[in-house]
Amino acid sequence: MRESMATDIQKLIGTSEEDDEEMDMDVKEEDEENGGKHIAAQIMVGMDGGMTSNSSDNQFQHHQQFQEQVSSPGGGGARRSRPLEEKERTKLRERHRRAITARILAGLRRHGNYNLRVRADINDVIAALAREAGWVVLPDGTTFPSRSQGSRPAGGTSAAVTSSSSHLVSQPTTPPGSIRGVSPGHRSPVEYNSCRMKGVFIPNPSPYDQSASTQSQTPGMVGEGREQTESDPRVGGSMDTINDKQIVAIPPIPKLTERDFAGSPFIPVYVMLPLGAINMKCELVDPDGLLKQLKVLKSANVDGVMVDCWWGIVEAHAPQEYNWNGYKRLFQMVHELKLKLQVVMSFHECGGNVGDDVCIPLPNWVAEIGRSNPDIFFTDREGRRNPECLSWGIDKERVLRGRTAIEVYFDYMRSFRVEFDEFFEDGIISMVEVGLGPCGELRYPSCPVKHGWRYPGIGEFQCYDKYFLKSLKKTAEARGHPFWARGPDNAGSYNSQPHETGFFCDGGDYDGYYGRFFLNWYARILVDHGDRVLSLAKLAFEGTQIAAKLLGIHWWYKTASHAAELTAGFYNPCNHDGYAAIVATLKKHGAILNFSCSELWAVDQQVDFAEAHSDPEGLVWQVLNAAWDVGIPVASENALPCYDRVMYNKILDNAKPLNDPDGRHFLSFTYLRLSPLLMERQTYMEFERFVKRMHGEAVLDLQV
Repeated sequence: MRESMATDIQKLIGTSEEDDEEMDMDVKEEDEENGGKHIAAQIMVGMDGGMTSNSSDNQFQHHQQFQEQVSSPGGGGARRSRPLEEKERTKLRERHRRAITARILAGLRRHGNYNLRVRADINDVIAALAREAGWVVLPDGTTFPSRSQGSRPAGGTSAAVTSSSSHLVSQPTTPPGSIRGVSPGHRSPVEYNSCRMKGVFIPNPSPYDQSASTQSQTPGMVGEGREQTESDPRVGGSMDTINDKQIVAIPPIPKLTERDFAGSPFIPVYVMLPLGAINMKCELVDPDGLLKQLKVLKSANVDGVMVDCWWGIVEAHAPQEYNWNGYKRLFQMVHELKLKLQVVMSFHECGGNVGDDVCIPLPNWVAEIGRSNPDIFFTDREGRRNPECLSWGIDKERVLRGRTAIEVYFDYMRSFRVEFDEFFEDGIISMVEVGLGPCGELRYPSCPVKHGWRYPGIGEFQCYDKYFLKSLKKTAEARGHPFWARGPDNAGSYNSQPHETGFFCDGGDYDGYYGRFFLNWYARILVDHGDRVLSLAKLAFEGTQIAAKLLGIHWWYKTASHAAELTAGFYNPCNHDGYAAIVATLKKHGAILNFSCSELWAVDQQVDFAEAHSDPEGLVWQVLNAAWDVGIPVASENALPCYDRVMYNKILDNAKPLNDPDGRHFLSFTYLRLSPLLMERQTYMEFERFVKRMHGEAVLDLQV
C-alpha cells in the first residue's frame, strides 16, 4: 500500500519528461540567441491558453494556463545528460516568465481596459502602451509621435517594436531573495477574489433587471484612472533594454524572517475541493482523479476537506425533491481515507464572481418564481436584479411555493442531516458552514462584478426590492419620519470613491440623523437574517459545530466612513463598531466565525492601490478581537490563491498571534483550493511545509 501511495504521489506532483524537454529546448534557444548570457526575469510571451502565475516569490496567482500534466514520468531513456537540479532551475525560470507576463496582461486588461487578445505578445503590449501615451503605431511596427505624423521616420530609423514573441530571454539562477521577478500585484479579496482559479464566468445579463442600463454596461464605467503610464506606482522596478528588447526589472522581494512555530498549538488544516467536483446531475465528476489527489493531501497530513453542497444541484427541479447521490459517493471516499469533512450549505449561485470557473445557478423552480416576481432577488437603486441569492426581504414571506425562504433553508438542512446521519454520528463531519448571502457570506451583494463593480469601488446599497422598501417604510413611520422611507440619493455608484459622494465623504450624510437611521436599519436586516438562519441551523445540526462566514472588506478602512463596509451591511464607520452585533449573534447560537482576510498584506494594498486607503491588518485585528473578546472560536481561509512562503507566513502570524497573553489562535484553517497547480512539486512542497507549521511541527529550513 505504501508503494501504491508513493506511485500516486509521483503521478500527481511529478513532472513529465515532455515538460523537461520543452523547457530544455527553451533554454537552448535562449543560449543560442543571447550567447549564453543569463538575463534577469522578463516578460515571456506567446503562452498556451489563458494566464497563470506560479512562483514561490509570487503573491498573486492565476490558475488557468501552464498546469503540468498529472501523469507519471515517461518511460524512455534519458534525452539529455543535464543534471536534475538544472532541469528544476529551468522549470522555475519558465514559471517566472509566465508569471510576469500573466500579471502584466491581467493588469492591463483589468485596470486599464486594454483590449488585449488572449495570446497577446510583447508587441501587442508595447503597442497598446504606446498608443495610450499618444503615439502612432503602424502595423509594421513603425512608431512616431502623433503630433509629427507629417514626418514619419524611415524604416531604418523608426522606433519600431522589433522584439519577437518567439525569442525568450533566460533568467539567471539566483537565490529567491534576489530574483528580479514579479512585483506584488492587485490583492482585493472580492476581486477575489481577484482571479482565484480559472478566471470569471460571467453569465448573460439577468432577465430580472428592471433597468435597461444593465444591458449597456461597458468597461468604460470600470476603470477611470487610465493615465497610468511609466510612472504608475503599481509597477515596481525599471525597464532594461538588451539586444533591442525591453525587459521588466522588478526589485527583489526582501527576505522575511520566520517565526519558529515548533511546539505551538495544533491547528487543523482543511482543503476546499474544486467548485465543480459535483456536476449538475449530482454526479462525482472525476472520482479516480480526485481520489489520487486526496491521497496526496493525506500524505501531507491534511486533516480534512471542505465541500460546497449546492442548493442549485440538490433541489434543482422541484421543491423538497433532494438528490444527494454525488455527495454520498464523495463523502464515502473521504471517509475511507480517514479524513474529516467540513460542509457548506451553499444557498447561493456559483458563477459571475472572479474565481468562479463553473456555473451553478439557483434551483430551476426558484428561477421560475423569479421571472414572475423578480423582487425575490436583491435589487440596486437602478432596479438591477442580482439572482446570486435570495433577498433577505422574503425571509418571512410565503412566496416560494407556499414556503418562506427561512423554511426552504431549514428543510434543505434537515434533509442533509437525515441523509448523512452516519457521518454525523461517527464524527466525520466536523463542521457545517451555513450560507447566509452571496458567496455564502453574511453580507449584502454590494460589489457584483456582473454589474460592473471593480476594486476598489465602494459598491452600492442593495435594498430596493419591494420587500426591503416595505420594511424601510414601516421602520421610518415608527420612528416618526415617514419621509426617511428611501435610500440615499447621493451615495454614488459601484465604482465611486467616498470623497466623490455626498453621503460617504468626510462629514457626509452617513453621519447625519437620516444617515444613521438608514445605516442602522440596513445593518439590522443583515443581523436579523443571520440570527434567523443560524437558529434553525443549530436546531438541524444539534451536536455539530456550525459556522458563519464573513468577508474582510478592507478597502476604504482608513477613511472615516468605511464606505465599502457600509454598502456591504457592516455599520463600521470610525465612530461605531460594526462587528459587535454580528459576533453577539454568533455567540448566541454557539457558532464559529469563519473570517476570510487573513493572508493579506497592508503594504501590498498601499503599493498597488494607495488611493483605496486599505488596511487589511487593521480590519483583521478588529474582527478577531471582537470575536475572541466574547469567546467565539475563529476559523479562517485564504481569500486569494496562496502558493508562496510569504503569504503562508502571514497566515501563520494571524493564526497564532505572537505573545497573546491568552494563547488565542485559530480553531482551524481552510485552504482555497485543491487544483492541479497545488499538485505541482514546488507548490506542493511549500504547502506541505505550511501544514507542518500549522500543526506545530518543526521544519528544517527555517529562516530566522
